[in-house]
Amino acid sequence: MSTNDYRARPRDIGAFLANYPGLPKSDQANDPSANYLFYLNRLRCQPDNLLIEEIHSKWYGDYDELEWNHAYIQWLFPIQEEGVNMDAHRLLSHEIGMMRNNEEIIRRLVKSYEIMLDFYGMRLLSDTGLLGRSLPPRDFTTRYRNLVRKSHNNLRITRILKCLSELGMEHLNAGFLLHVLNEQSENGTLNSASLRLSMDRWWASCMRDDHEREWVGQAIAKVRSGGLFTREMYETAMGIRQSTGRFPVDMFA
Repeated sequence: MSTNDYRARPRDIGAFLANYPGLPKSDQANDPSANYLFYLNRLRCQPDNLLIEEIHSKWYGDYDELEWNHAYIQWLFPIQEEGVNMDAHRLLSHEIGMMRNNEEIIRRLVKSYEIMLDFYGMRLLSDTGLLGRSLPPRDFTTRYRNLVRKSHNNLRITRILKCLSELGMEHLNAGFLLHVLNEQSENGTLNSASLRLSMDRWWASCMRDDHEREWVGQAIAKVRSGGLFTREMYETAMGIRQSTGRFPVDMFA
């Protein structure tokens, strides 16, 4: 049983997994495409009045800006839910296909993800989603400590993972979750009660692929019950998924 099944799923996760059945469908002719245009570098985000390429170039490594500015996250990672920035726009159904099918947009989405990973003390090692710790001159310990202490980032990560799923990059999510799980299990880091709660109840369910969601849930349940999830296990699982298309079914037998 997945670790996510031990209590009722949060309402927003249920809506996400069901692909928001109560939302009306939009169309390009009659509805705005603000997220699409922003990711094409044609529309400035508000209230910061920046193009996405300007955010990428100016804010990479600017940890104070990324920490205390609460407006940009909805622009970088749009989802089909409203947020607190009234100047941002909910991701509309017609935008999803257009953004998924645009290589330029996907490249920028991955760059947005890498900026946030760096902010959290991590780095993307391959297009499979495999992560590692930030390297010098970055200090991953300081960034990990900030992630543990500033719990509003837990909500940001939920949004990031939902957005990656919406826009066709869901395969990155398991890499993030399993990296965090390895750090918790083998190294005792990123292991606060608040972070574990967000991971177990929200983050681990931000995948619509049933196999991946259940496999990651089993891995988390194993660790929560005292089992070990090593870096070698993480890399092995990611490698098997890359070669076969699925995580190994017998790793937790």
